[in-house]
Amino acid sequence: MDKYECPCGYIYDPEEGDYENGIEPGTAFADLPDSWVCPKCGAAKEEFWKVE
Repeated sequence: MDKYECPCGYIYDPEEGDYENGIEPGTAFADLPDSWVCPKCGAAKEEFWKVE
């Protein structure tokens, strides 16, 4: 699964999920709820880009 990076430098890794916000490990970025935001800076999902 692909990792996605926020402008602030936070990288969403689907293998880790986002435990603090109730996102289970193994959750693909595309499957995150639309209301999910960067846990570091609060940026919306659409501000992230795929890490090559």
